[in-house]
Amino acid sequence: MAVSGCFRSSAARGATRLGRYCIAGLFGVLLLAVCSRAQATYEVDIDAPRSVRSLLKDHLDLYRFAKRTDISDEQFGFLVTAAPQQANDLVQTAGYFSAIVKTDVRSADGKPGGKKRVTVTVEPGERTVVESVKLTFTGPIETEDPGLQNTARLAWDLHPGEPFTQGSWDSAKNASLKALQARRYLGAKIIHSDAQVNPRTHRAALQVEFASGPTFTFGPVEISGGQRYPEQIVRNIDPIHPGAIYDASQVQELQRQIQATPYYANVAIDVANDPAKPALSPVHVKLSEFQYQSIRSGVGYSTGTGPSLQSSYQYNNVFNKAWVFTVQGLLQPQTQNGALTLAMPPDSKAYVNSVMASYTRTDYEDTDIHSVLTGLQRTRSLENYDWTYSLLFYEDRLDQNTAGPTTSRALVPGWSWTRRNVDDPIFPSHGNLVQVQAGFAVKGLLTDQSFGRVYAHGKQYLPLGKSDLLVFRAELGGVFTTGGSSGIPASLLFRAGGADSIRGYSYDSIGNNVGGSVLPTKYVATGSAEYQHWFTHEYGGAVFFDLGTAADTWAEKTVFQGVGIGARWRSPIGPINVDLAYGLRNRSVRPYLTLGVAF
Repeated sequence: MAVSGCFRSSAARGATRLGRYCIAGLFGVLLLAVCSRAQATYEVDIDAPRSVRSLLKDHLDLYRFAKRTDISDEQFGFLVTAAPQQANDLVQTAGYFSAIVKTDVRSADGKPGGKKRVTVTVEPGERTVVESVKLTFTGPIETEDPGLQNTARLAWDLHPGEPFTQGSWDSAKNASLKALQARRYLGAKIIHSDAQVNPRTHRAALQVEFASGPTFTFGPVEISGGQRYPEQIVRNIDPIHPGAIYDASQVQELQRQIQATPYYANVAIDVANDPAKPALSPVHVKLSEFQYQSIRSGVGYSTGTGPSLQSSYQYNNVFNKAWVFTVQGLLQPQTQNGALTLAMPPDSKAYVNSVMASYTRTDYEDTDIHSVLTGLQRTRSLENYDWTYSLLFYEDRLDQNTAGPTTSRALVPGWSWTRRNVDDPIFPSHGNLVQVQAGFAVKGLLTDQSFGRVYAHGKQYLPLGKSDLLVFRAELGGVFTTGGSSGIPASLLFRAGGADSIRGYSYDSIGNNVGGSVLPTKYVATGSAEYQHWFTHEYGGAVFFDLGTAADTWAEKTVFQGVGIGARWRSPIGPINVDLAYGLRNRSVRPYLTLGVAF
């Protein structure tokens, strides 16, 4: 007959273990307070497999207190006595339920009463694995939304054959519970959880029962904390409709929309979750506002464009109507930019209307471009989608080595659409990012030459197991006209080369080379394939291959290729990439440092 052990629930087990540790700690404090005998000095060696060694070093009291100088002989004796049981409890959280723990205390220097050396030997035995998983659901979910049961089952991430640990057990239960609470059943809870562990066969049978509780619906949105800016700003961007079935994504979208405005520094949103009053549950929104005026500045560095200095001034209450006036500037060795923007608050459809003007000068590859841009924009940004409609006037002057300056003008109605369909907006590992732009101009309407312009670029992330990732990037653009490119503003044309284009070549160095000046072209096409391997969650390496071209006609195209290796870091401020690339065509080696994920 098999002998069974039982985890009644992670909460009860955690409370029991926490209570045991607290009693031990209290006993140690009391000993320290009443004992005035000689202090014990000792060293600890942990003799255990790597799978549990770090766990023991982090949490075993005997090891953690070894560096302290205020441990008395009585306390030392207590720590040695308690070590086997505490070590056994710790390795059980990692799935080892038949561990053998021994302690050996000897004199470290061979002198009576001298420094002691303690060896804690742990033989964890065979690790327990999951044998079966049984999830059951009670309440209205059985008839109202059976599909949500499947969602909760899919969220469960501890499967038969996988190691059974306390952390994975808690994580799996929480993941399924959150799946229920994310839509409709805000008051869902676990009413029973049981892990039957057989120490002879090292198998665990898991059972969890979820109670959905009643269906919740959204009630009125109640706003507090606003003093400077009209409450209507939040009302205009609020996606929540009273009476609609509760959906956590709507709450998250409201929070994202509020924080995306320039008015609010922070927002806290709470939905009443009383199971006795599930209908029309109030949504409480508490705001923390920015001041009317703000000044920001920063410095940076890019291997493509060099050091940079940025600054901006913003005033959020023009005409006492919460219109936002912004002045910003960028200074780099080869790029200078200044811009003015006046934007209205979001309207009833969450669109922001604005008027803007900017001046930009770039000087790369012996091509000096001065661009003045003015116009109107209408933008809307949601969690996964952005839309922009614009009417912009471009006036560009281009200086090159072999000819005098040329000026081109165009009035361009335009449209832009962006989709973000990734699992994580900061550190994506699955999904894709896509942006598409389109515009046109008609000769004679403040335009020197008629043309149409389209541009698209995107990234695709494909995970390979838990530690490997494929990243594909593509870019395609074209300006279509019956004439040449001389009458088209240079800022609407294309060049290639650099960290986000074709690595192995300098920034904007691929285009139409005329007398040493690399001029922008009518067409561009680039692509990249990158393989990443993550050695830990934070650090990884990459190998990549880039290729592409920029040309005025496809018949004249020259394909440039680059290969290289890189390091990847999921840093606290975002993804940091360090690459070393080799340009196959010009046999050049170039380093690159980039921060962040495109759009």
